[in-house]
Amino acid sequence: MASTASYEKELAAAKKAASLAARLCQTVQKALVQSDVQSKSDKSPVTVADYGSQALVSLVLKTELPSESFSLVAEEDSSDLRKDGAQDTLRRITELVNSTLSIDGTYNITLSEEDVLVAIDSGKSEGGRNGRHWVLDPIDGTKGFLRGDQYAIALALLDEGRVVLGVLACPNLPLTSIAIPDEHSSHKQVGCLFSAKIGDGAFMQSLNGSSSAKIHVSAIENSKDASFFESFEAAHSMHDLSSVIAEKLGVQAPPVRIDSQAKYGALARGDGAIYLRFPHKGYREKIWDHAAGYIVVTEAGGVATDAAGNNLDFSKGRYLDLDTGIIVTNKKLMPALLKAVQDAVKEKSQSASLL
Repeated sequence: MASTASYEKELAAAKKAASLAARLCQTVQKALVQSDVQSKSDKSPVTVADYGSQALVSLVLKTELPSESFSLVAEEDSSDLRKDGAQDTLRRITELVNSTLSIDGTYNITLSEEDVLVAIDSGKSEGGRNGRHWVLDPIDGTKGFLRGDQYAIALALLDEGRVVLGVLACPNLPLTSIAIPDEHSSHKQVGCLFSAKIGDGAFMQSLNGSSSAKIHVSAIENSKDASFFESFEAAHSMHDLSSVIAEKLGVQAPPVRIDSQAKYGALARGDGAIYLRFPHKGYREKIWDHAAGYIVVTEAGGVATDAAGNNLDFSKGRYLDLDTGIIVTNKKLMPALLKAVQDAVKEKSQSASLL
């Protein structure tokens, strides 16, 4: 395993890529029009911004790191964009990518539609435990994006199966804590860039480019004082199981429900103390939904495991094999949380078997 210093240029490239992708996504979200939403076969909405974000990230990483063999594990491919009837969508994506590059001014290039398709298709890698693989969710939280709410561009690097760095660009996340209700919330500055490199801690800065500050998870030791995050969409996580666990822990505060890996960023800087995610039966977690958030929160002093207490293993390809779900908190709260989770899961399965 190479030393931490060897990931400096990769981290700089990742931050640049995610920031540019965030700029493209913000442009689209501000002007969200119905024709920009396509329906994917699994019915989760995929947007022009999703494809544009993936094309930009792929392009920036390849340009900034030209000497490295390039492997990207990502959510999208170009098959839908190559179909009849997708020409307008592809044209719009290409225009967006080029205008984002032009406004930024770092790269003096103009992409053709075919260049954009090729860049999107760089994301077909299967990952695994050998070599280096970038892992990207070009828009994590598409439903939040469409609602004008939270989403993230989530980018991580695997080296020999371990997550060694991660970046989360969260364009709508306030720079100050979301745990404290603020009557002036409409005036809050938004746009956070979280980054972490193995052994080096986790940092947050404004997406506008301010200097970064080191962040740390909440130091809360008493679960009664803890607040917890869960998915906004009930379809993404079993809220009923989370509420049973909260009750067992004596948690007083209602859950904070937000979309995307912005939850990992908010937890990493101490906005809340616990994140619970329990997908419905049959759903397999993808590595791009957690890799970047995982290293940001663990480098900020947090712990992330599955419901059996196993470490998350990102080395097995495009999917995470998990027991029941993902739980994230600080080191002090983890033993009590793990027990509450296991008790609640056991009770749920027992009551299900009685039906």
